[in-house]
Amino acid sequence: MVRSLIVTTQKNEGAFLLEWLAHHKSIGFDDILVLSNDCSDGNDTMLDRLQDMGELTHVRNDGPYDDRGIQFTALKIAETHPLVQSADWIVSMDIDEFVNIHVGDHTLGALYAALPDADAITITWRLFGNNGIIEYRDRFITEQFIRAAPKVMHWPWRAFMIKTLYRNTGAYKKLGVHRPRSPDKELIKQMKWVSGSGEVLSNAYKTQKLFSDFSKDNYELVQMNHYPLGSMHSFVLKTLRGRSGHSYQPLNMDYWCDRNFSTEEDKTILAQNLKTRERYDAYLSDPQLRQLHQDAVTWREKTLETALSEEENRALLGRLMITPPSQPMPARFAYNLHQFS
Repeated sequence: MVRSLIVTTQKNEGAFLLEWLAHHKSIGFDDILVLSNDCSDGNDTMLDRLQDMGELTHVRNDGPYDDRGIQFTALKIAETHPLVQSADWIVSMDIDEFVNIHVGDHTLGALYAALPDADAITITWRLFGNNGIIEYRDRFITEQFIRAAPKVMHWPWRAFMIKTLYRNTGAYKKLGVHRPRSPDKELIKQMKWVSGSGEVLSNAYKTQKLFSDFSKDNYELVQMNHYPLGSMHSFVLKTLRGRSGHSYQPLNMDYWCDRNFSTEEDKTILAQNLKTRERYDAYLSDPQLRQLHQDAVTWREKTLETALSEEENRALLGRLMITPPSQPMPARFAYNLHQFS
């Protein structure tokens, strides 16, 4: 049997964990390897309980940390884990990312059947904006945030970064945040990289490329729903935590404006909603897990209340409220920027 693995890192994401896990288990991921660090909301205890229930594998990443940061340290630890060694397909992703399969019955099996010769599938981000939601609510992310960037958008290029679902053939020695790293020069010659629309990609993707061609629709078969902002309240909390993969880069209004696109409605992920909801409800039927989830929600609400007692955070929330959604840049304007890159 083909086994598909997600490798992910988490910190204080307990309030969002069960929906994310339920979705990805329901579409066919067999194994989930989670590396946690510095949790204050009980996220790590939730992961322990889910491990006891056989739903995932949890490893604590308590340091010391690599110079490149906590996330890279976690991936380095994961590289030697038995789940990574034995997986047939691997993808590294975050808890604000949801694999959204459009083909067949919306499962990994249908995606693999549609791309039988693929060795690596670039799953391109589709950015989902804030949708004008101010308050954090304990509701499905996929049901609240249903407006996204257009399928073709010429700027910013970061809107079309990829996550890579790839065969674990030994062609790459290291895990990466967006794509596998440290390629074997001979083995990668045999690797066939394809886009989320099934297009065979250039050799540049075999070694280093991190984003898709933003002049075309990359989502015909599969896309990565990316919810980097959430509610305005959640974004305020996110700025206090910082970026997992780039701790030296602060989160601010620049980050918000580059990602807050709500141009088109996209509810396609809800095709899997019934199965996700059934599994989610099954998780909550466990009394211990239900209480841990509620504790994480309460932690988030109380932490926000404390944060908003400080003027700096209230000022940020005010800026979020008065800033309209970002508008796609006309192609001619984007060209003026790209010519300098």
